[in-house]
Amino acid sequence: MAAKKKVLTVFVGVGLLAATACTNSPSDTGEAAPRPAGLTTTTPAGTEAVDQVTWALPYGEPTTLDPAKVGDYSPQTVEANLCETLTRLNADYSLSPGLAKKVTWTDERTLVLDLRSDVKFWDGSPMKPQDVIYSLERQRDPKTQALYGSALALVTSIKATGPHQVTLRTKSYDRSLTKMLATSFGAVNQKAYTQKAGPAYGTAKGGLMCTGPYKLDSWKSGGGITLAANDTYWDAKLKPKAAGIDFKFITNSNTLTSALLSGEVDGTYELPPSSATALAKAENGAVHLGPSTQNVLLIPGSADSPAADRRLLDALSFAIDRDALIRNVFGGDAKPLKSLVPPFTWSGSEAADVFDAAYKKLPAAPKPDLKRAKELLAEADPVSRPLVAAIPAGDQRSLQALTFIQAAAKKIGLEIKIKQLQPIEMSSLFYDPSVRKSLDLIMTFGYVAAPDPGGYVAEMVNPRGIFNWTNYNNPEVTRLLAESRSSSDPVASAKAYAKAQAIFTPTVPAIYLATTLERTFMNERISGAPTSFAYMGMPWAAYLGGTAK
Repeated sequence: MAAKKKVLTVFVGVGLLAATACTNSPSDTGEAAPRPAGLTTTTPAGTEAVDQVTWALPYGEPTTLDPAKVGDYSPQTVEANLCETLTRLNADYSLSPGLAKKVTWTDERTLVLDLRSDVKFWDGSPMKPQDVIYSLERQRDPKTQALYGSALALVTSIKATGPHQVTLRTKSYDRSLTKMLATSFGAVNQKAYTQKAGPAYGTAKGGLMCTGPYKLDSWKSGGGITLAANDTYWDAKLKPKAAGIDFKFITNSNTLTSALLSGEVDGTYELPPSSATALAKAENGAVHLGPSTQNVLLIPGSADSPAADRRLLDALSFAIDRDALIRNVFGGDAKPLKSLVPPFTWSGSEAADVFDAAYKKLPAAPKPDLKRAKELLAEADPVSRPLVAAIPAGDQRSLQALTFIQAAAKKIGLEIKIKQLQPIEMSSLFYDPSVRKSLDLIMTFGYVAAPDPGGYVAEMVNPRGIFNWTNYNNPEVTRLLAESRSSSDPVASAKAYAKAQAIFTPTVPAIYLATTLERTFMNERISGAPTSFAYMGMPWAAYLGGTAK
C-alpha cells in the first residue's frame, strides 16, 4: 500500500505557503528527463465519449472537499470539478464569466454580480442569490475555519438585489476581491444542504452539494474518490465527455510510474521527476510541461534570527548554484525565480506587458559567486552558531533541496543544521511565533492561487501580514500595494505593483530559489486537459475526451 502523503498548506492572501511531507516514499533521483517540446497550457481537444477516466493523486487523500477549506494539491484537484466559482480561471491564468455571467463595479464601493438563471444544483434545485450570499458569508464565521475569509476584509454587506443578482458593498474598490471570485473562495454551495451537513460538509460522510460538471458519487476513505458526470450541467461547451472520474491515492512514485505505464491509471498532475524520466518515452502516453505559479523560497523564521539579516541571505544566495539545484532536485523542470511571485501569475492580465517589463528589469537570479558571497557574509552581523533550517519530516524533495543548500553554505563558512518537523509542528509554525522561535530558516514550496500578485505579496511584506515573520516594514511598499489593490485601472494597478516590487525584491528577507513547472502525464486514449498550473482552479476534467486510440 502506498504510504500516506500529507500536505501542510497555509493560505497567503491569494496564494499559499506549503510544506509537503511524504512518509516512507522513495526519493526521486532528480535526473533530468528528456523535455517535451516547449511549454503548453492545454492539450488538443478530446472529441470522443469515454466511460471512465482514472486519475492519480500523488499527494494522497484529501482531508476535505469543502471549498472554504481546500488549500492544497489533492483537494483542489478534485474540488475544482465539483463546486463552480462565480468567475472562471482559464488555462492561461486569465478570467472569464462563471456562475456570474457579469461582474460589474457600478461605483468605487459597489460590486454587482449578475447570476446565470439556468444553473441548478446536482439535486435539481435552482441556484439562488441566497446560496451565493451564504457561500460567501459563511467564510466570515470562525466556526467554518475558512482559509479565504480575509478576502472579505473590505466588504461591508452582501445582499440580494434581484431574483438573479447579488450586490457587495465595500469600503473601497478592491481589485483583489474580484480576482478571488475565481478561486475556491468564490465557489457556490447550496445553502440548505451545507447547513444541514454542518461540520461534516465536504467530508466523505457529509458530502457536497454544488453545481459543477461533475458530482461527488462516492468517497471511500483510504480507497478512492469517484465523480459522476452531471447530466443537467448548464454549460453546453463543457458538458463532460467522460462519464466518470476515478481518483486513486498513489503517493509512491514507483507505484505511480508502473500504474501509468500499464494503463491502470490514465493520468496525473504533479508528476514526480523520477516518473517523468521513466515515462519520457512511454508508448501509451506523453509527458506535458506547462507554466506554473509555484515558488520555492527560503524564509527566516523570525526577526530575532541572524538569518533575518538580508546581507547574510544575499551571501547564501550567491553561494547557491540554482542551475544545479534545478537540475538535481527538480529534474530540470523549473526556472530561477527573481522575486516572490512567478511571472505566470499575471500572464492573463490586461496589463501583462507592464508586469513583464517590470520583472525583466529586476536583477537576474544570482549565479554562484563564492568571493562575493564571502564578502557579503563579512559585512553581516557575526553568526556564532549553526543556523537551524526546518523542513517537514519525510519530505525527500525538501531534504534534497536543503541538503544542497547546506553544502553551498559550508563553502562560505556558514553552518546549517537541518531540523525535520512532524506534520502538526510544521503546520503550526506558520501561525505560531513560539514554534518559529528556535528556527532560523524555513523552506517553503508554495503557489499563487489567483491572478493577483499584489494580494499574495501583501501578506508577506505588509506590517500586519500574517506571514511577515521578520517585521519587515517599508511604508512606501505598503502604500504602493494599497494603491495597486484600490486602483480600478489595470495599467495603473500594475505600475503601482511594479514600483513596490522594485523596492521589496532586494530588501525583504527571503531567498528566491525557483519556480517549478507543471508536469502532467496523460494516456494517449484521452486528451483536452489543461497542462498549466491553472488546473488547480478550473474544472479540468470537463475538458477531457477520448481520442479513439
